[in-house]
Amino acid sequence: MHNTAILFLEFGAVVLGLGILGALALRVGISPIPLYLIAGLAFGTGGILPLATSEEFIATGAELGVILLLLTLGLEYNADELVTSLKGNARAGLVDLVLNAAPGAICALLLGWGPVAAVAMAGVTYATSSGITAKVLSDLGWIGNRETPVVLSLLVFEDLTMAIYLPVLTAMLAGLSLVAGAVAVAIALAAVSVVLLVALRFGRYIEAFVASPNSEVLVLKVVGLALLVAGLAQQLQVSAAVGAFLVGIALSGELAEDAQALLAPLRDLFAAVFFVFFGLQTDPTKILPAAALAAGLALVTMITKLMTGIYAARRAGIARAGRVRAGIALIPRGEFNIVIAGLAVAAGAHPDLGALAAAYVLILAAFGPLAARLVQPLLVRVASRA
Repeated sequence: MHNTAILFLEFGAVVLGLGILGALALRVGISPIPLYLIAGLAFGTGGILPLATSEEFIATGAELGVILLLLTLGLEYNADELVTSLKGNARAGLVDLVLNAAPGAICALLLGWGPVAAVAMAGVTYATSSGITAKVLSDLGWIGNRETPVVLSLLVFEDLTMAIYLPVLTAMLAGLSLVAGAVAVAIALAAVSVVLLVALRFGRYIEAFVASPNSEVLVLKVVGLALLVAGLAQQLQVSAAVGAFLVGIALSGELAEDAQALLAPLRDLFAAVFFVFFGLQTDPTKILPAAALAAGLALVTMITKLMTGIYAARRAGIARAGRVRAGIALIPRGEFNIVIAGLAVAAGAHPDLGALAAAYVLILAAFGPLAARLVQPLLVRVASRA
């Protein structure tokens, strides 16, 4: 009973604190993710007020947060859009992969962290934060711009790349042999292919099963199906988050919109808990020594993401101002980067990787939205004059 009381007190304090930090972020006009990470650092080992009882409970909530984040992201797309996106933007997607995965991998190798940490850092610097970018596009009224479909197609390409990358990383972190790793990747590709095929051919039957005029029943069905598929994916050595993403893809139309609206508060709660949990796993005393390296890596990958957006938008026939906006929209890092770093830290890839990733995400999660608001008008003016 005493432990339960402490758990409620600690978890309540964490959630209330997150609410206050979120309100502060809204007032300042930045993403709340950096503040959530700082809160995790404060509550973790070596922080100001370390948690005594609720860390395991928060860990479970963090896993739910990842699943709900990827589920709601999948709800924004459908299988037809994914297939079309892959056909039309594959070249830009490959440029994105090479330009933005290379800095992280090279950094890890130069530091002598080894090939496994290099693969993990490649993922940390590669993936744009879909959540933050979507919020930036909405907040600044860029949704209707001509470059926005290009940005979204690159985000979809990155998500599908993650469906292949995560099993590879998981196999390497687990120390599996080349054959076992190849089997894990083959299973992942087969799972993705099957779900996309089911979504394309039989999506209407899945929607008919999930659909309900009652919001309570709809939430229970969608979340239950996502957790079921996520658990199955985990058993097949595919990321649970990717399994949830594929469930979201299988649902489309008004059903997806209704589910997304109903799940948004639940997703935001557990997503915030997830970012706190990552902070809990990171020793704050290691953040400051990693800050200079993280800032340099952030500067390099800001430039590579800007180049990626400009290249992709140029291929789509977008004007110079739109190319700059596309590049800036791709700068933020967030949820996927933290997921990757969290996997690597939990597996013991390298003791300094978590601190570097946390500092890196803190910089870009904060600067990305600020760049869109403040730097974008200047860059557009320069591009227009050029």
